[in-house]
Amino acid sequence: ATVIAVLGVFWIQAYSYEIYSLPGTNGDYVQQTVTISNELHIADIHIHAGICSSDTIFDYKHGYIATRLFSRRACFILKMEKGYIPELEEIGRLAYEKQMMNKMFSQKNLWVQYEPSDSIIGEIKEWLIFGKPIEKLCKGVPVYRVHKVEGAIRAGGCAKAGILGILGISICGKIDI
Repeated sequence: ATVIAVLGVFWIQAYSYEIYSLPGTNGDYVQQTVTISNELHIADIHIHAGICSSDTIFDYKHGYIATRLFSRRACFILKMEKGYIPELEEIGRLAYEKQMMNKMFSQKNLWVQYEPSDSIIGEIKEWLIFGKPIEKLCKGVPVYRVHKVEGAIRAGGCAKAGILGILGISICGKIDI
């Protein structure tokens, strides 16, 4: 019985998660849940906002961020770059602060762009590169690779995702005029 109890303690520690429920920004009624797995090197963000709901995975093991926007029935994948994306531990710290203080002064914003006519439907090779968590999130919907752009894009129709109040990600389609 003692061996089972000791194994149970180690099992719980090996698969521990940090879960934060974050308030929306500006007093709105958006519910966000941030789940962090240090063992899997993943942060999973669920934003429950009606038609504007989204799920975002920060997969530090594979080096990609994927956002599934339910209103657009699509997934957007970004290669992580040092300096723009907070480390996993920092996301946990900021989520804790946001949950406890209900206000953040260090919000970052990331603007990314995609080509609307250039979607891919994941093939085996791509899923191996992106990893299983992103495959689970994005399989069965069009997938777009996005790239970071400097500054705000002056175009309508951008969708907001990420971790509201901590790291906002604005996803915008490229418009050629």
